[in-house]
Amino acid sequence: MTPTPSPDDSAAASLAAEVHALLLSRGETVAVAESLTGGALGSTITAVPGVSATFRGGIVAYATELKAELLGVDRELLARVGPVHQLVAAEMAAGVKQRLDATYGLSTTGVAGPDPQDGHPPGEVYIGIAGGGRLQPLTRGLYLTGDRADIRAGAVEAALEGLRDLLASGNAPA
Repeated sequence: MTPTPSPDDSAAASLAAEVHALLLSRGETVAVAESLTGGALGSTITAVPGVSATFRGGIVAYATELKAELLGVDRELLARVGPVHQLVAAEMAAGVKQRLDATYGLSTTGVAGPDPQDGHPPGEVYIGIAGGGRLQPLTRGLYLTGDRADIRAGAVEAALEGLRDLLASGNAPA
């Protein structure tokens, strides 16, 4: 029996297809760095047929120290602000872009819940996007509602939406 996708799943799948089409038309690529989404962002992207032409890969750095070890996030920054912060999202995006040699780096970090983390409530999420002709990565803070699955799905959708919007704006890569 095949499960029926939820509206959130189909929205994310549609966004992933749009991102792929935009990247393909520009001859560009994306790599992802994930924390709270735990691989769901990469999984959503790779569900699109032909995506091997535009998706470089992903790094799931769930543990805080792995954000520094695998993505190059500044250890002092992590010690000062913790893993749930817009600057961490920015450094994750820049790190995965560089390490996986992609045109764009896309990151997610935050608290999926059900419990708060280091004083941050469930639903506090940050998205980072590196590339697109910008010297500094773009970041977006979100306060999502729902259960753990809803928050993770919302983070995936927001990340894809952010990249789609940047690509649709016509910005050139840096």
